[in-house]
Amino acid sequence: MAFLADRLSLVKPSPTLAVTQKAAALVAQGLPIIGLGAGEPDFDTPDSIKQAATEAMNRGETRYTDVAGTPALKKAVIAKMKRDHNLTYAPDQIVVGTGAKQVLFNALLATLNPGDEVIVPAPYWVSYPDMTLFAAGVPVIVSCPESDGFKLTPDALTRAITPKTKWLILNSPSNPTGACYTMEELKAITKVLHAHPHVHVMCDDIYEHLVYDGFAYHTLLEADPSLQDRVLVVNGVSKSYAMTGWRIGYGAGEKSLIGAIVKIQSQSTTNACSVAQAAAVEALNGPQGFLKDWQVSFASRRNFVVDAINAIPGLSALKPEGAFYVYISCAALIGKTTPKGAVIHTDQDLVTYLLEEANVACVQGEAFGLSPYFRISYATSLEKLTEAMKRIHKACADLK
Repeated sequence: MAFLADRLSLVKPSPTLAVTQKAAALVAQGLPIIGLGAGEPDFDTPDSIKQAATEAMNRGETRYTDVAGTPALKKAVIAKMKRDHNLTYAPDQIVVGTGAKQVLFNALLATLNPGDEVIVPAPYWVSYPDMTLFAAGVPVIVSCPESDGFKLTPDALTRAITPKTKWLILNSPSNPTGACYTMEELKAITKVLHAHPHVHVMCDDIYEHLVYDGFAYHTLLEADPSLQDRVLVVNGVSKSYAMTGWRIGYGAGEKSLIGAIVKIQSQSTTNACSVAQAAAVEALNGPQGFLKDWQVSFASRRNFVVDAINAIPGLSALKPEGAFYVYISCAALIGKTTPKGAVIHTDQDLVTYLLEEANVACVQGEAFGLSPYFRISYATSLEKLTEAMKRIHKACADLK
C-alpha cells in the first residue's frame, strides 16, 4: 500500500515464525503435524521462578520500572557476569529489554549510520541481516562452511573487514548449527580485532547454558577482557530457563552505548514487564541445578537425532556442541523427484515436501544463509522425535 514506509521493503517476516504459524494452521485443520521448527524449550518454567512472579504481583510490583530495568535485576545480571565470566560491570552498563532480540535491535539502531557494515557469519540467526537492513546498515555475510565446523575463522574475518565495518555479530552456541567457539578459537578472533580497533562485537550468548559433552563455554571477553569497551554481551532467560514467553533479555556494554540503547527503548516499549523482571531475578540468582538435568535430556535427544539423520540416505549432520538444533545437509537430495513428480530444486522445496507429505515442520537452510541444508529443533519429546525421524526417513526414501 502506498502509505507504508519504504523501509519495510528491506526486511521480511521471520522465516522461523512463518514455519511455526504454518504448522499451527495445519494442526488446526486436523493434520498430525510434528513441529521441529520453533526454537523453544519444551520444559516448563521452573516453579521457583513462577513463584517469584506471583510474589512480585502480591507485593504490588505491577507498575512501571526504570526503562533500563529494575535495580534488582541489574544487580542479578552484574552478579551473573562476575560469577560466570569474571567480568565487572556497573549498573549504568546494563540494560534490560523485552527479550534479547530487542537489545540487539536497539543496539543496531543506536549505532548504525547509512552504509555502515555488520559482519554476519553464515549460517546465522534469521533476524541479524534484517535488523541490520532496517537500521540502514549493510549486512556482510561471511560463509562459514561445514568443513570449518560452521564457525568463523580468523582469515575469513580479516577478509570481511573494511573501513566501513562497525560490528561483528558472534553467536555461540549458534542458532542454527549448535556450533560453539573454544577458548582458543575466541583468542584467535580477538587477535584480529586488535588489528582493527574500529570493529565492535555483539556477542549473542543466549544459548550459553545449553552445551554438552563437557564443552567448556566461554564468552568472547573471557578470551580478552581488554576488549570490554568494544563488546556488547547480549543474553537473556528465554532459552536456558525455558522462559521464552516472559520476554526478558539484557545487554552489558560500554556506558555510552547502553545509554543510547536506553534512549531508544524509552521512546518505544519503555520498561520490560515488571513481573517478568522479578521472575528473571530468581532465574539468575536462584537454584541452577535443573540446568544440568536439562542438559542431559537435550544431549540424549541430540544424540538420537544425529544418529537417525545420518542413517537416512541423502542426509548428513555434524554433532553440535550446544543449543538444541541440528543443521542437516540435504545436498544429495537436490535434483530428486517426489512421488507426485515435483523436482527438489532447493532446500525450500525439500522442507515443503517434508511438511506436506511427511507432516514434519522444519526450516530451510536458505533462511539461515547457507544452503542446501535444513534446521530441526530437538527441543521436544523423544517420542515425537522418534516419529518425526521415521517420517523423514520414509519421505526421503520415496524420492527418486
